[in-house]
Amino acid sequence: MNKPLTAPLPASLLEALAHYDTPTICNAMEMVAPERRLIGYTTKQLVCPFPDLPPIVGYARTATIRSVVQTSLPPAEKSKNLVEYYKYVGTGFGPRIVVMQDLDGPDIGYGAWWGEVHSNLHKALGCVGVVTDGSIRDVPQWAHGFQALAGSIGPSRAWVHADNFGGQVRVAGMTVRSDDLIHADRHGAIVIPMDVAEKLPAAAELCGRQEQPLLEVARSTDFSLEKLKAALKRSAEIH
Repeated sequence: MNKPLTAPLPASLLEALAHYDTPTICNAMEMVAPERRLIGYTTKQLVCPFPDLPPIVGYARTATIRSVVQTSLPPAEKSKNLVEYYKYVGTGFGPRIVVMQDLDGPDIGYGAWWGEVHSNLHKALGCVGVVTDGSIRDVPQWAHGFQALAGSIGPSRAWVHADNFGGQVRVAGMTVRSDDLIHADRHGAIVIPMDVAEKLPAAAELCGRQEQPLLEVARSTDFSLEKLKAALKRSAEIH
C-alpha cells in the first residue's frame, strides 16, 4: 500500500506566511536569501480583479496553454488529456496554486482558459488561485474567494486548450516548477524556496520593526530632516 503524501512544510507555516503581503515576503527574502534578490518573483504587471482578497500560499501546479490554433489531438485523446490535467491539479500537497503560461507569443491572452467554469472547478479541486500571463473572463461569475493574477481580461476563449502540464513554466518573469511554494497577492507572486520558508515569518517581523521608526517620523505632524536622521539611526540598530 502506498504511503500517504506528506507535505514538505507544516500547514501552520503556510498560514503564518499568509499573514504577510507579498512585498513584505520579498523584503524578508532579501534577508534570508540575498542571492535571490533579482530572481524568483513576477517582474511584469498582472491584473488582479480581486485586490481585497488576502494573500494566498500554496504549492504550484504548472501548465501551458495555447488558443490561437486548435489542438491537433483527436476528440477522445483531447478528453483524456483534460481528465489527466484535472487529476494533476487536484492531487498532491495542498493548498495548490495554478501557475499557467500562455504560449501564444505576440497573441498572448488571445483566448481565456480561466472563467466561471474553470475558476469554480479548480476551487473544487483544492486550488486557491491562479497566476497566469494569459487572459481571464467572467469576472462577475468568478468562484468566490479564488484569487487571480492574469496578464489581461478578455471576452473569448478562442481555441484555448492545455498544451502541457507538470513542467517548468515562466510567467511574468517568474520561473516556476511543479510543487514550488508560491506566495501571491494583488502585487504579484514569488517562489519561496523550501529551505528558507521557516525563516521568513521572523524576517518579515524584523522588516516591520525596522520600518516603524521611519513611518512614525514620516506620519508625524512635526517632521524634520533631523528627526528623519535620528529615525534612520534607530532603524539601523534594530536586529
